[in-house]
Amino acid sequence: MRARSAIVVSGQVCELREVVLRNKPQALLDASPKASVPVLVNVAGRVIDQSLDIMLWALERNDPLAWLRPAQGDLTGMLKLIGECDDEFKFHLDRYKYPQRYENVDGQEHRAEAGRWLEQLESRLATHRFLFGDRMGLADAAIAPFVRQFAHTDLEWFARQSWPHLQAWLLQWSESSLFDRIMDKYPPWEPGASIVVFPDPSSRLAEIAQ
Repeated sequence: MRARSAIVVSGQVCELREVVLRNKPQALLDASPKASVPVLVNVAGRVIDQSLDIMLWALERNDPLAWLRPAQGDLTGMLKLIGECDDEFKFHLDRYKYPQRYENVDGQEHRAEAGRWLEQLESRLATHRFLFGDRMGLADAAIAPFVRQFAHTDLEWFARQSWPHLQAWLLQWSESSLFDRIMDKYPPWEPGASIVVFPDPSSRLAEIAQ
């Protein structure tokens, strides 16, 4: 999801191959031994198989909304916060959302730990609309999908928490035209299938949260 957002915003166009992970096509295995998604293969044959690296690749080519140049702070600070999300927060998120996948795990304990990490986002958003100032940036686009996963694990519980700024930030992102664009559904790719172009050239990005 976050890789798609950067591709849309940067104006890049790619051939999209939707993958069902329980039935991984051989082309995915050939492209990346990790066999996870997303994977981007550029025109030179370079394989990029980390979502944040795909975001950076797209935005370094074209960054019209200055996602790499936050209104406050700098790219180093954004990458640090994203790294904490990908490591610390994601660790607890996975064990809260899927406790059955792990041995001797209490999902509620991991929810509490993840919630403590979210407190710092609430503090940031108490003074600015976005994580690094008053316009959206890389950190917002990279972190919001995981906060959404956390929220949707138990929406009623999330709504009861004293995180009004975090909740408003997540709602704004979820109601944006950018979100609608990256959430479009596509049929699973199969060898010989017609080429699917992403973003869909027939739709226009009318408004991005700024």
